[in-house]
Amino acid sequence: MISRRTFLGGVSAACAVSATETSAFGKIIHDSKAAGTTFDAASLVDIRIGTGGHGHTFPGATLPFGAVQLSPDTFNDQWDWCSGYHIADTSIMGFSHTHLSGTGCGDLLDFLVMPGTGESKIVPGPRSNPDEGYRSRFDHADEHAEPGFYSVLLKDYGVRAELTATERTGLHRYSFPVGADAPKSGHIIVDLEHSYAYNGKSAVVTSSLERTASDTLAGGRTTKAWGDGRQIYFTMKFSQQPTRVVFYREGVEVPDGTQPLTGKSLKCVLFFDTAKDPVVLVKTGISGVSAESAANNLKVELPGWDFEKVRRDAREKWNQQLSRIRIKTENETHQKIFYAALYHACVGPSLFDDVDGRYRGMDKQIHQLENGQRNYTAFSLWDTYRAAHPLYTLIATDRVPDFANALIRMAEESPAGMPVWPLQGCETGTMTGYHSAAVIAEACNKGIAGVDYERAYKVMMKRAMVDDYRGLGYYRSKGYIPCDLEEESVSKTFEYCYDDWSIAHVAKKLGHADDAAMLVERSRNYRNYYDRSMNFARPKLANGEWAGPFDPIEMGTTKKWRDFTESNSWQTTFGIQHDAAGLIEILGGQKQFLEKLDELFDQPSTLPADAPPDIAGLVGQYAHGNEPSHHIAYLYSYAAQPHKTQARVRMLMEKMYAALPDGLQGNEDVGQMSSWYILSSLGFYSVDPVSGNYVFGTPLFDQVSVQLGNGKQLEIVAHRHSPSDQYIQSVTFNGKLYRKSWFNHRDIVNGARIVFELGDKPNLTFGSQPADMPPSLTLESA
Repeated sequence: MISRRTFLGGVSAACAVSATETSAFGKIIHDSKAAGTTFDAASLVDIRIGTGGHGHTFPGATLPFGAVQLSPDTFNDQWDWCSGYHIADTSIMGFSHTHLSGTGCGDLLDFLVMPGTGESKIVPGPRSNPDEGYRSRFDHADEHAEPGFYSVLLKDYGVRAELTATERTGLHRYSFPVGADAPKSGHIIVDLEHSYAYNGKSAVVTSSLERTASDTLAGGRTTKAWGDGRQIYFTMKFSQQPTRVVFYREGVEVPDGTQPLTGKSLKCVLFFDTAKDPVVLVKTGISGVSAESAANNLKVELPGWDFEKVRRDAREKWNQQLSRIRIKTENETHQKIFYAALYHACVGPSLFDDVDGRYRGMDKQIHQLENGQRNYTAFSLWDTYRAAHPLYTLIATDRVPDFANALIRMAEESPAGMPVWPLQGCETGTMTGYHSAAVIAEACNKGIAGVDYERAYKVMMKRAMVDDYRGLGYYRSKGYIPCDLEEESVSKTFEYCYDDWSIAHVAKKLGHADDAAMLVERSRNYRNYYDRSMNFARPKLANGEWAGPFDPIEMGTTKKWRDFTESNSWQTTFGIQHDAAGLIEILGGQKQFLEKLDELFDQPSTLPADAPPDIAGLVGQYAHGNEPSHHIAYLYSYAAQPHKTQARVRMLMEKMYAALPDGLQGNEDVGQMSSWYILSSLGFYSVDPVSGNYVFGTPLFDQVSVQLGNGKQLEIVAHRHSPSDQYIQSVTFNGKLYRKSWFNHRDIVNGARIVFELGDKPNLTFGSQPADMPPSLTLESA
């Protein structure tokens, strides 16, 4: 199994960076307003959040779920530069067209463009001395970022760089210096060697570059990094005719670029008469199919050069997406965190097809979509099945069928089978489980139309019942995975249990009752790991004995490999999402379970030296910075103490998120970290996403409206005497008193109004009766 840290350990050493809290982008210039139907939600987004610490987000221009992420690269190596940018840096290498949002592994950074004046250089130079290359220093005071737009002053050249995007194209505007002392010419370098580093070097295996017209470049490349054999292509046009163009191959100038050049290191410098016209625009189409398809994407999506129109259109698309949730609060910090979170939740997955419906599949072949379908990539499934995809079933129902169908196609096309962490036609194999099953099954159980669930069921069952995949053979034959035969055995078993549970829902929906019953029973295999003498989940040997020595804060019992995935036994012991009642029983009943759960949060936050930095945001041994903990605070509600869920969740919302660049605990993980906050702030969370059940926490805002699509709306109102009131006193659901501590997706899908009465003291009777607690291991349609 490739974990995020395992991958990066072979690539480069991790490097922790602390961003100063005083670092700031330029002031957002748009005021929040509501005039008629206008709601400028984009003005509420602080894109700085997540660009510091270990958030791994980027500040550049993209559209909701867009294929292009046009953003500055400040460095292209080491863990905290997985997105190519970190707010602690003071120089910029250039602007590339593809970026990952909040991942724990790095890749992409395709087709770098960098303007300059004076002597042209073809290497970026180090951060320690930008003068050695084409890098430029910059100040955050000269930087501005908003949804769909980014700008910065490149101080070494006096060039103002501005970026915006359509779905498949990026548009640059470079304003060169003017005046008597200004240089008479400027240049732009296009660097195809630039990539996220692999083993400290460029990940490019081969590339091609050609001047297809006097103002046009085209080409592509194949890279080997996180995605092995990834193919990406471009066509790039310039608004001015260059006065001279110089091509380089392997660092040596070559005379002619009118014929295709090939090599690992291809670069081009274009020179312009900036005294005559100081503004040069660059527009780039990208494609996973070919440079010709990239040119067609450019022709269809960006035929002209109207930068301000593209910027306005991008902002409008973001406003349409962000306004699907409107909040009312007097707390500006909460508002800022919320809309940054909503923005990040809608950056990925990213589009990966062309305007003509063609895309490169997981078999590296070119495929044609049916009319109206779209293909997506960059699914961080181990993370996002927990909260991001449940959020999409509320606010992006128009995209959910395409997400699910994309995963089904991948499973059919990929030699690796069910998607685990797919990236632009490559299966990275990162993390445990195969949670594409959970995402598809959730859509099925929630009644999302337009998905071919029969096809999905075939590929799901092949993985569940046939594939000899990462210990699944042991899981099927023994009911557990021996830790002396397979790495991360405990976590893998728990993940397979949830995937079995997921597939069981599809089996039931399609009328395969026997399969459903078998999969539900097998989803209880997690029970084989609990040592009742100490009430911990712990690894087990092939001979059936417990492995030792055992310490619940350790990553494993030997140094050969870890037994847990980015977690330890403390967190994994509570890692059951679909059968909380079974977990409570195996830990000795409600009293002992609650004591154990309290103990988790009250433990010293001590971790061994080999613990991955992903285990962050510690409260005791609870780790909010990593996904296995995300449902745990809600488990109190399954044991008749929802007031403890309410207190824990409010504390986590306040302590684990801040309106700062270093405002996230752990990586953003393509929207999961933000989606936890979004759902929790609404007042509920998807502990068991596939079931469609949501467990109440505590609402953060006074009033929320969620646009569910098709004219349906979920309205949430919270009445409180003080902003700190967090305990539910009572709930009304569509005007009727509601005693349960949970509800189902079917209860709100056609619109609903939930009103909370909150106080400063717990109501110990709310949700305390067995009939009012969330169900476990129950196959019901959402």
